[in-house]
Amino acid sequence: MKKDTLYSHYDVIIVGSGPAGLGAAFKLAENSKLSILLLEKKKISSGGLRNDCKQNYTYPVGFPYEHWGKEEADVLLKEVAGHLNPKIETKINIEKYAARAQKIGVDILCIDQAHVGTDKSSKLIGDLVDKLKALHVSVALNTEVKAIAKESKEITLEDNQIISFKHLVLAPGRADYDWLQEQMDTLGVSYSDNIVDIGVRIETKEENYPIVRDYYDPKILFPGKVRTFCTNSGCAHIVREKYKGYYSVNGHSLSRENERNNLVNFAMLKTIRLTEPVVSGQQFGKILGEMVMQLSGGSVIMQRVGDFRMGSRSKAESFNNDLYDFEPTLKSAVAGDLSLCMPAKILRDIWKALKMLDTIIPGVLHPSTIIYYPEIKTYSNKPEFIDQHFCVKEGYYIIGDGAGTSRGITGAWASGIRAALGILKRA
Repeated sequence: MKKDTLYSHYDVIIVGSGPAGLGAAFKLAENSKLSILLLEKKKISSGGLRNDCKQNYTYPVGFPYEHWGKEEADVLLKEVAGHLNPKIETKINIEKYAARAQKIGVDILCIDQAHVGTDKSSKLIGDLVDKLKALHVSVALNTEVKAIAKESKEITLEDNQIISFKHLVLAPGRADYDWLQEQMDTLGVSYSDNIVDIGVRIETKEENYPIVRDYYDPKILFPGKVRTFCTNSGCAHIVREKYKGYYSVNGHSLSRENERNNLVNFAMLKTIRLTEPVVSGQQFGKILGEMVMQLSGGSVIMQRVGDFRMGSRSKAESFNNDLYDFEPTLKSAVAGDLSLCMPAKILRDIWKALKMLDTIIPGVLHPSTIIYYPEIKTYSNKPEFIDQHFCVKEGYYIIGDGAGTSRGITGAWASGIRAALGILKRA
């Protein structure tokens, strides 16, 4: 695809075409005549919008308490829905699961959700980008920002083109947390990153986790800051994602038009808040990921629940079609021993939560169930903002999951709207 010619100056440059960047771009384009440039280093927006595209429309899911109240979130969620046109999934029979959970101190949240599917998300993203272009937003895909000049308010692209701006919005997403940290260091923005989510991804037969027939993506909160995250069912599979120095697992599912494989996968994550002298959650997660790479020969590991219960490592023969009667969807995972590479405190809390889950939904810990490790979420950069619009310096805004202003598609889009409102006030 031939790149469009870019001007030497824009009123607003937005870096990142994920939901945060799109939210800012639409709000600005629909409410002003400002010149806007949306930059994306890949050929298509990635992250949650591209992968599965699961959306939550109920506060507080996706909205960190330190930045959001219910009233504002509810208003902005309606605006987000106006662009994404969600088809809300039906929920039934939740009461019986909630009653079981309450007896053992577990909370099941009732959330309005929508799901697009990995196979259909590219079209959704393409349609959104086309709408922005029709609103006269310049969109440059496969275009990376190499440097930011703080004082002159200029960015330098990889091809050395220099573009100036009045307002710059950084919305790079979780995977580029280290790039964002480099930019914050350049801009002189104070930040912390002492929080990280470490966990596993569970894969089992749908018959062992039947709640997904009634509630598409169950949001379940356990003691010890453990929670379920990103449940996939129908035509579901697990993927391996490359980070700097290690792999992390993640889950996908295709749209309902696809043939079902009758498998379910979901994450069990524990939130870790670090204190001195270890204060970087991102580095902590990287160290754990690198340890798995060493023990697996350069991949991620998987272990059957039956082997884990017996204190035995899984071997290749653990993945046969006898008792263990379904094959792993992530073929590149290496059979191993979870206890050798996951910190004991984290493992204990996650295993306790899984046993509680098996009490609420009997069967999830069937011996055939597979535990994949690691699943690491590095979205907790916390810049020091100077106002409610996520402004960090005059003319500079940082938004989205990578900045800790959201945790998910809808919250990220809402943070883009809020930043755009700050720009419109100054325009």
